[in-house]
Amino acid sequence: MSEYAILASRSIRLTRRNPDAVITALVLPVLLMLVFVYFFGGAIETSTGKYVTYVAPGVLILCAGYGASMTATTVSNDMTGGIIDRFRSMDTSSTAVLAGHVAASVARNAAATAAVLGVAFAIGFRPHAGTGQWLAAVSILLAYITTLSWLGAAAGLLAKTPEAASGFTFVMLFLPYPSSAFVPVETMPAWLHGFAENQPVTPVIESLRGLLLDQPTGNSPWLALAWCGGLLAVTLPVCAALYRRRTA
Repeated sequence: MSEYAILASRSIRLTRRNPDAVITALVLPVLLMLVFVYFFGGAIETSTGKYVTYVAPGVLILCAGYGASMTATTVSNDMTGGIIDRFRSMDTSSTAVLAGHVAASVARNAAATAAVLGVAFAIGFRPHAGTGQWLAAVSILLAYITTLSWLGAAAGLLAKTPEAASGFTFVMLFLPYPSSAFVPVETMPAWLHGFAENQPVTPVIESLRGLLLDQPTGNSPWLALAWCGGLLAVTLPVCAALYRRRTA
């Protein structure tokens, strides 16, 4: 078994041993889905009919933010807990250590996504996607989750404590709100339109919504992938540099 698989398995086991992380990853997204649909859905009109149909893609994106915040915390725990010294003595690469945390994040998000979709189906979400559209939607969501997880790893390397690492990820948790995740951008104040339409979360959400509901997506999928690719191109070397600095 390669060091990547071993460290990914280790990170997943650590998640299973942390009940708070499991609850946050699985239960919180489901509760958010229910809150948005039943508390606010009756007051919001969208072009998709039922509000659950409109909001489900946005909640999936919100889940990824919570998963990334846990990645930041677990990376920071490793950097401050002494385990990195043992990894260095075994000549373990920095890429493998961080990739293990990212793999665990993707696994947590996959479970959370399945839970949210299950609840969404139970309360009325009815997608109209074909096989190809489902595959495209899953690919875009996976690219976004992976990107956000690496950003979380970078936050964990920057932070001096796990608590600070959790605070660094506030931006990731906030970005879905000033986007088309929960209300149409057109309903926002004019001064907010430019940011809401051109930040990285909106094309991801519009891609998922269009693909799952069999609606036109325009260039949203390509914009979403471009954002993910650009952020990864910056984040990966930054993570490598930060790891070297922290372990020097």
